This record gives sequence, structure tokens and C-alpha cells, in this order.
Amino acid sequence: MKLFKRSKSYTRTNRKISRWEATVALIAVSFLGMAITATAQAPASKRTVIRAGRVLNVRTGELRANQALVIEGDKISQIAPSTDVNAAAGDTTIDLPDATLLPGLIDMHTHLTFELSSLSYEGLKISTAREALHGARNARRTLEAGFTTVRNVGAKDYADIALRDAINDGDVIGPRMVASGPALGITGGHCDENLLPPAFHFFGEGVADGVEAVQHKVREVIKYGADVIKICATGGVLSKGDDPNASQFTLEEMKAIVADAHRLGRKVAAHAHGAEGVRWASEAGVDSIEHGHLMDDAAIATLKKNGTYLVPTLFLGEYMEKNLDRSDVAEYSKQKMRDVAAAMQKNVKKAFDAGVKVAFGTDAAVYPHGLNAGEFHVYVKLGMTPLAAIQTATINASDLLGPKYLVGALEPGKWADMIAVDGDPTKDVTILEHVKFVMKGGAVYKNDYAKR
Repeated sequence: MKLFKRSKSYTRTNRKISRWEATVALIAVSFLGMAITATAQAPASKRTVIRAGRVLNVRTGELRANQALVIEGDKISQIAPSTDVNAAAGDTTIDLPDATLLPGLIDMHTHLTFELSSLSYEGLKISTAREALHGARNARRTLEAGFTTVRNVGAKDYADIALRDAINDGDVIGPRMVASGPALGITGGHCDENLLPPAFHFFGEGVADGVEAVQHKVREVIKYGADVIKICATGGVLSKGDDPNASQFTLEEMKAIVADAHRLGRKVAAHAHGAEGVRWASEAGVDSIEHGHLMDDAAIATLKKNGTYLVPTLFLGEYMEKNLDRSDVAEYSKQKMRDVAAAMQKNVKKAFDAGVKVAFGTDAAVYPHGLNAGEFHVYVKLGMTPLAAIQTATINASDLLGPKYLVGALEPGKWADMIAVDGDPTKDVTILEHVKFVMKGGAVYKNDYAKR
């Protein structure tokens, strides 16, 4: 006996639902089939094979002859003797039979959006938009010089964040950028804007005083895109009205900055010349000291104890010694530049001799962008081997950046960032000032060998 009788309307509705469900199911199955077919028919990633006369293992210093690197997408998939790598249909082959191949270089201290004139009164008339365009030009020069990754530590109005994003989107040619946005500093300090008179009541974007304020500023620059936090722990050379020897942020302020930055997944780079500022920044837990030119023995010992990286920026001293009087350096900075230049190599050499960890950095902008590799020969002059100097711009810099950046060595799984030069840079590091071939992420941006 039926407990109820279906109405005709119920039956019609049920049939409509059933047809709708069937149609949806059929469409879903069709899409699934299309997806399976597309997956099955998808072509393999296009391969690029580079056959090089020599490949440098930057970890060991070994130069292996007649090697082939296989690149799939933006990463290295294989490194083997050329005879072990057979060409496949559709491969792109790049022959560099007389060249030495090594990882793309890393500069941990650049200012791509700045020129030397940007840091004086001349800079007051340069708009942020114009600085970003300067950055586009300087980014290309830097990449073509062999620096496939840079850490940009300080820019106005987040111009470096915009430049980074434009490079990532393919709108502008340049290196991979790890960008800080505005550098954090105290009122009237190296990272403030001290050139305008009091009537303007103007402060640099990164200015913050006190623990609560610096915590807020860290969170703010991260909100607007900062990959790394740059702070000013002491006075500077090219800024007006401050002393490179004088510490600026307090130890407590720097501890608060580091705690927030590290919790939020960002590393901290501290501009510091004077000994006290170097010690305090290292004890606060910063990841790197930028410059360190006026360090004393206690500051060096603190860096060694804490495993803090030093980014020395030394070539600027040699460059300025030859060009200071005809440069754009303001008069209020020239004597500071002379005083610091006289001390920097002696103090940094002590740090080298003590075994402080070193990562390559230039402060490019104080001298012309594209001359970054001039830094290498100064390290060798102060006692590093050429290989150790190369390691500062490859595996050491990669370690300081952190594991998310797959750079610093030619190894399977790393990004296909590499350069080629004539000769053996482990015997003559100045060869790196004349890069002939540049690849970033599997794309070739320079190949002078093809012109021969």
C-alpha cells in the first residue's frame, strides 16, 4: 500500500532536476576528460642546454671542463659532462666553448633608484616617479654587469618596490630584487630627510622613535611590500648633520625591530659605521651589518660571536679617493668621506682576519651602477683568495638571503641564473669586471660570445 501519491507537478519538477543534474554531470565529465587529454598532450618543458668550456663549483673551487647544463623552465635540472647530455628535439643549445660559467652574482647592498646626486640638495628636485625611471636604467646596467640578484636597501616612497614588481612582471629588465622600501631611522638621523628648513616640518618616511613606534613602522613597510628591513644604527657619511661614529637607534629599539621583523619573516640589515652601533645592532640580532667602517676590536668580536654577516662596501672608498673633488658629494660630506675612507680598509681587514662572515655589497649609487664587480679586487687586496671573494657574492650572499631564494650556486634545483667570463676568475678576480654572458631564470639577457 502506497503511503502517498506523487503529484504530477512533483514528478515534472523531479524530472527537471534529474535532467539538470545529468547535464551538470555530463559537463563535469567532459571537462575532466578535456583536462586529462590536455595533461596527456601537454608538451614537456622546453629545454635549454648550455655547453661550456669550464664550469666553476663555487663551493669547492673546482673547475670542470666541457660541461653541459640542462635548463627546464627557470631552473637547472642537470649538470654533466657534455658527452653525457644528448640533444633532444626542440632543445635550444648555447655553445660557450671558451668560457668559464659560474653562478649569477649577488649584490647585497644597492640603491638602484638613487644616483649620487639624489643624496644631496640636488635630490630634492627629483620626483619619486623620476627615481623609479632611474632605477629601470640602473637595473639593466646592473644585470648586464653580471649581478642577477640584488638586495636594495633604501629607497624613497617605495620606488624600489615598484621597480621590483615591474621586473617581476617583465615590464623592465633587471636583476631579482629583494627590496626594503624606506629605511628606518631616528628623527634627524642618517635615514631622515635633513636638508629642508624647519618651516617644512618634514620627516623621512622611515622615521620612528621609541619601541612602540618602531614596531609600527616595521609592520607598515612590510604592509607595503618590503622583503627586508633596513635600519640606520649609526650616523652616515652622505647625510647632513650627523656623525658616522654616533649610535642612533637604542639597543631596545633595535631589539623590538628585529623581533617583529623576524616574526613576520623578514631579515634586518643595519647601516652601521661606528663601533657602538655595530655592537648594539649585532646584539639586537640583526642579520647583517652594512659598512662597519669604523669598527673596533670589540665590535668585530661581537660580529664573530653572534654570527652576524658583514657587508663591507669597500670599493666606494677607492673610487671616491680618485673622484671625490669632482664628484656630486656635498661639501658637508666630503670631510666625513675622507675620514671614513682612511679607516675602512684597515678595520674591515681585521674582520676578515677574525673570520667574520662576509657577504658582498657595494653601495652602488655612491659610484656609478654597473661597476659593482670592482668590489672583488678590494677583498683580495685585503687578504681573501679570489675564490673566497667570489663566495661572498654567491654562496655567502645566498645564505644571508635565506633558503627561499634559489641562487648562489650552479646546482640542480637552483634558478638558472648564471654568467660567463673569459679566463679563470679564481686566479684573477678582476675578470668578473668583464662579464660576457648573462642568464637569469633561463632567459639570456647578454651574450657577447654570439657576436664573435
